[in-house]
Amino acid sequence: MNFNLSEEQNMLKDSVARFVQDEYDFETRRSNAANPLGFNPDNWQTFAELGWLSIPFEEAYGGFGGGPTDVMAVMEEMGKGLVVEPFVATVLMFGGLLSKSSNEALKDANIEKIIDGSLQGAFAYVERQSRFELTDVKTQAKRDGDDFVLNGEKTVVFNGAAANKVIVSARTSGEQCDEAGITLFLIDSDASGVERTQYRLMDGQLVANIKLSDVRVAATQVVGQIDDGYKLIDAVVGDVTIALCAEAMGIMQKLNTTTIEYTKTRKQFGVAISSFQALQHRMVDMFMAGEQAKSILYRAVCAAESGADDLAKNIAALKVMIGRNGKLIGDEAIQLHGGMGLTDELDVGHYVKRLMMINTTFGDADYQQQKFNRLAYTD
Repeated sequence: MNFNLSEEQNMLKDSVARFVQDEYDFETRRSNAANPLGFNPDNWQTFAELGWLSIPFEEAYGGFGGGPTDVMAVMEEMGKGLVVEPFVATVLMFGGLLSKSSNEALKDANIEKIIDGSLQGAFAYVERQSRFELTDVKTQAKRDGDDFVLNGEKTVVFNGAAANKVIVSARTSGEQCDEAGITLFLIDSDASGVERTQYRLMDGQLVANIKLSDVRVAATQVVGQIDDGYKLIDAVVGDVTIALCAEAMGIMQKLNTTTIEYTKTRKQFGVAISSFQALQHRMVDMFMAGEQAKSILYRAVCAAESGADDLAKNIAALKVMIGRNGKLIGDEAIQLHGGMGLTDELDVGHYVKRLMMINTTFGDADYQQQKFNRLAYTD
């Protein structure tokens, strides 16, 4: 497959790579993650000034008008630095839902604020019982005049602790797991009846559980169409899954490079362990696993760019490959670093933890394999 970035895309990729190299060493990353917001707000403003927050948005809103390839270029380099700033949560998930919605008033009111860095957003879709099923929604939205009243609870809301506004999925009709009957609402995070409980995941990111108790939302704050929110969710989740897999690709490349460099300096029996043939074979396996994942990432990005009919199948296959090959590379990186690979002081374990979180987001490799099988069977 011939996959070459354009000159603009290469410049974008290089700008992120330079930022990570110059401003985002491992200790700085730890400090950013420990911030009460879960990230460094100064970095966020830098992202805005560099134009990164505008990448996926239409030019009509001051955006760059970029597509999946542009997002891939950014996310791959962010993965190499384990960047904790909420680019995925605010720009790709929250911003993606707004961008693809039919509510022009909400677009006009919010997208420019995302681009200039003044608005933090989140998408609350996970519930305690739902696991990986996006249609499993128990949160209720009852009509009351010109408003809706929301009751329920959302868990593991990425950037939920720092978000100024949150898009919430709620059921306005149908049964608990029906695709039809889900509606998306834009609410203020400090609205009456909204209670947030924040905590950290194992990869260091700050998330929140959000409880909704008689939260009143105007009908004008519906993102998209009433009862038809799942189509919007499905489209955005596909885009975000590709972006997360690009981040994982950057992590795998970093782990491969770090492991090779380590084996050249670590000595046993008076020689570098990189000279041991058994370890060379294992590092070749790591390299090949990364190349396989890269190939299917490119395939999925091309399918997304062209709007291919088999896009969903490509995304499922990509998630399977990233999950399984990411585990292989992560396990080998830890083992080849010896006991140090498990310590918090070394960055290797942190990269592996992030890979594990990416694997579980929107369905792990086993879940996506079952989805792929269903899609392949229906074809």
